[in-house]
Amino acid sequence: MSHKLQHIRNFAIIAHIDHGKSTLADRLIQTCGGLEEREMTEQVLDNMDIEKERGITIKAQTVRLEYKADDGIVYQLNLMDTPGHVDFAYEVSRSLASCEGSILVVDSTQGVEAQTLANVYQALDNNHEIITAINKIDLPAADPDKVRKEVEDVIGLDASEAVNCSGKSGIGTHDLLEAIVKKLPPPLEGDITKPTKALLVDSWYDAYLGVVVLVRVIDGTLSKGQKIKFMSNGATREIDRVGMFTPKKVVLDELGPGEMGFITAAIKDISETNVGDTITDEKRPCAKALPGFKPSVPMVFCSFYPADASEFEKLRDSLGKLKLNDASLHYEMETSQALGLGFRCGFLGLLHMEIIQERLEREFDLDLIPTAPSVVYKINLTDGTQRDIYNPVDMPDVVKIESIEEPWIKATILVPDEYLGGLLKLCQDRRGQQVELTYAGARAMLVYKLPLNEVVFDFYDRLKSLSKGYASFDYELDGYAPNQLVKLEIKVNDEPVDALAMIVHRDNAEFRGRHMCERLKELIPRQMFKIAIQAAIGGKIIAREDVSALRKDVTAKCYGGDVSRKKKLLEKQKKGKAKMRQYGAVEIPQSAFINALKMGDDR
Repeated sequence: MSHKLQHIRNFAIIAHIDHGKSTLADRLIQTCGGLEEREMTEQVLDNMDIEKERGITIKAQTVRLEYKADDGIVYQLNLMDTPGHVDFAYEVSRSLASCEGSILVVDSTQGVEAQTLANVYQALDNNHEIITAINKIDLPAADPDKVRKEVEDVIGLDASEAVNCSGKSGIGTHDLLEAIVKKLPPPLEGDITKPTKALLVDSWYDAYLGVVVLVRVIDGTLSKGQKIKFMSNGATREIDRVGMFTPKKVVLDELGPGEMGFITAAIKDISETNVGDTITDEKRPCAKALPGFKPSVPMVFCSFYPADASEFEKLRDSLGKLKLNDASLHYEMETSQALGLGFRCGFLGLLHMEIIQERLEREFDLDLIPTAPSVVYKINLTDGTQRDIYNPVDMPDVVKIESIEEPWIKATILVPDEYLGGLLKLCQDRRGQQVELTYAGARAMLVYKLPLNEVVFDFYDRLKSLSKGYASFDYELDGYAPNQLVKLEIKVNDEPVDALAMIVHRDNAEFRGRHMCERLKELIPRQMFKIAIQAAIGGKIIAREDVSALRKDVTAKCYGGDVSRKKKLLEKQKKGKAKMRQYGAVEIPQSAFINALKMGDDR
């Protein structure tokens, strides 16, 4: 091995969204000569346009750098740039499990935020040594001393030796590299003689190489031609390429203990390579897999229908291509009377859903109708069995249901205290239960338990608008709990409309039903007969609106004369309208669906 274990440093960069971790990674790469000046771009490690535009990292990336420290020793630095958003928390946890230390990047103008906290706690759970880097100190609004105090008060880390730096201008990069070498520990274990044991950190599809697998070797080695086994599914493969990123791909002979790099093994299907899996040698496997592996579980569901029915095949192909790069995307075909053929897709969270929708529309030029997002409910039936319901349409008969359980989350909200009142009311309106409320300086930290169903609509947008953009929000799942939930159906001319069915809390059902009826009354065009729009729970109608009929003036030809003549004509028209209503089918235009589904939660 070219590097002794004590000269290897594996570390992750963790931060809240937009605190500058990808820009800081750029400076480290540039300082260590990973790329020439002419090869540098902004946010080198963010490959997708959508990542660069939104300033978020979606896929974890790894880079190996050689750094000659002030003590004259050349160190191997393995840098992991992790996603910051809660939807990708599992990927972050696997990335952190592959490292021994973290650099916590805090924006000197904004201070500690909700995801800063969540990611730090994950790093501490993995027993990481943490270096605090206070970024963006060259901005006029920077206040590094205040942020230092905040890190100590809110997180409880010693920030007396925090490194002041700026990813944009490169100030403090050398100090940060020296801190990495001196303060972060080398790999704690690593024996080249033991059977191969490696952690699968991430994987993605490459059109030329098949699936590229990002690995961190714990024991033994990975080399070309070696037969390996994935322990979660028992699949075996032969490695055809081993290498590292600098961030350019560089092919190596082998990866040894403590090192990070990539392997390819002619794998066609990304679902074989599960994040967090353990890779071992087929002939000489390790005794037990690394702890902490769990398959990805979709949390939010939403159906996508093509606006033009002839694009259904294109949508199927596009989802297949996206699935190549994102194993956590689940989808299956479904049909709707109103919207035709489409796909029910499962996502890790709301941001994940937004990104997939945006990529489908951008990269594959599709025009989509998304239905309102929903979550997975557990239905306990009277015969003692339990069913998972992904779509309100599949709900069994009310008589068969014992109880319905919904998923809850534990949300952490950090907000300047002048906006606290509005946010407390928002959480109460969404059936929240307050767990704690603490202060750090002029900022309040709220911890609430909330039903996920109430968060998937537009909770985040309301949170941002009430706090003028200053609140930050992070959540984790907190299990299921039974509640008074009902299926709300919308009927148009006595026909249920499946695309508009939803599961809501009994207390909110009447409000939501009336709101949807009023909305549809504006959207459905008038017909020759009166149309009733009703919201129903089971057989009980809870709200109703009528779209009045278009009518011809049948009495126009009567000049004076007896009033019974007019009455007779109006009566005849009335009978005709009733007959027409009985047989008439109401065609709801596509635009009405799109607008009704867009309504979100206008509370």
